[in-house]
Amino acid sequence: MLNIIFMGTPDFAEESLKCIVEKGHNIMAVVTNPDKPQGRGMKMVASPVKQYAISKEIPVYQPEKVKNNMEFLEQIKGLNPDLICVVAYGKILPQELLDIPKLGCINVHASLLPKYRGAAPIQWAVLNGDKTTGVTTMYMDAGMDTGDMILKQEIEIGEEETTGELWDRLSKVGGKLLVKTLELIENGNAPREKQTEEYTMAPMLKKEMAQINWEEKSASEIKNLVRGLNPIMGAYTFLNGKKIKFWKVQSLEDNEFLEVYEPMKEYSYRLPQITAGTILISDEKQGLYIKAKNGIIKVLEIQAENAKKMNISDFLRGNRLEAGSILE
Repeated sequence: MLNIIFMGTPDFAEESLKCIVEKGHNIMAVVTNPDKPQGRGMKMVASPVKQYAISKEIPVYQPEKVKNNMEFLEQIKGLNPDLICVVAYGKILPQELLDIPKLGCINVHASLLPKYRGAAPIQWAVLNGDKTTGVTTMYMDAGMDTGDMILKQEIEIGEEETTGELWDRLSKVGGKLLVKTLELIENGNAPREKQTEEYTMAPMLKKEMAQINWEEKSASEIKNLVRGLNPIMGAYTFLNGKKIKFWKVQSLEDNEFLEVYEPMKEYSYRLPQITAGTILISDEKQGLYIKAKNGIIKVLEIQAENAKKMNISDFLRGNRLEAGSILE
């Protein structure tokens, strides 16, 4: 049994904490981000990791910062941990903190390093249309996800899988991989593998990337954008100055669309000439189809401005989107 300090914040990290608690390790303390105001009432809400820690009567620390925070460093030194486990904590750790535990600091990272170092590895794997991803456990150093790797586990990404769905799956993979990693460390036979110099960064997502550029993006790229931003912010477009968000779509080749919509076949030669962003079909029975740079987007779940998410049939019963209109 190891004496561990756990550092993490979201539900992804909560899953890892649960796994090592259930395995019987001694969690001396949990370090998580301060409570944040949420919702219309801006009520202060604790992180999922804090909520779980409280339910297990584990002491919780919530420093505003960890760098140049001598009081916090002294508290951690006083606990004298064997190991610090870090999972989606949300802050860069200074070398003084990394040096405290006897067996080092380890991290659970949601990618197959060195691909996707940084804050948003799950999101970028979906945004880029990757077929596989995974989880890596590693020893931490002062760099951004640059430490020696311990274990990896690869999984396939579903064709329709969203960031939220992949997040949930990888959290469970990460928890199990952390348990295996701790077992190796405890037995003194954990491997160490240096990362290659070639790597890909996965920076924080920016709000402006959520707007769909119909003229530059293919149907498959738009589909990946919608999947990658679900449920974080949603990909959006404008019609007559009003924002419309897409939460679930399919991408079709031109020939696939023509098989669905027979009346268009005799005009198939015109399809490549139609302006990207044009609504081709808008019908509650047939659905909503939009021209992309290459291919066609079929919308499955949509959200009008200041309204709830709806499946497309329900949406089109109460909202008129004219075929021939061009989305901005």
